[in-house]
Amino acid sequence: MALSTILKSLTEVNQFRSHVRLCVCSLVNSSFQTRGYAKKAVAKGKGKGLVKDVLKGPEVCKDPVKLTSYAVGVNIYKQGDDPPLKSKEEYPAWLFELDLGPTKKLHELDPESYEYWKRLRKEHIWRFNKLHKGKKMPASEDTSGKPYYYITVAGTC
Repeated sequence: MALSTILKSLTEVNQFRSHVRLCVCSLVNSSFQTRGYAKKAVAKGKGKGLVKDVLKGPEVCKDPVKLTSYAVGVNIYKQGDDPPLKSKEEYPAWLFELDLGPTKKLHELDPESYEYWKRLRKEHIWRFNKLHKGKKMPASEDTSGKPYYYITVAGTC
């Protein structure tokens, strides 16, 4: 009601009539938002009888000659072949000294080492995250029955 009276009073002046209509129309249209989100995509062909397409992974090479002479799967480019394997002498010595086994547990590490403290920090972060997700801790990971010095630093109080 008030908007219509303002419009009538402003349109009485002839020289501003077109500008007033334009400003009022833009003001009215900006206050009413018609759609804020994109339309939902319509899923075509959804039904109980249709078979879903299964994503296929890369082909697995089973040729023993190729597996022993080439680094299969190392080539990241679409074109080209896998790089051939070199003799053991052409690779650096540290490559064969890497520990590729499972990670050591906290009680297996020396408390004076950097690896011990790094592992301790990781385990505390994992425990904190589990507790804050609402999951209950398994009895093997529960530290409530252990003394405080065992949780923080083994052997110091």
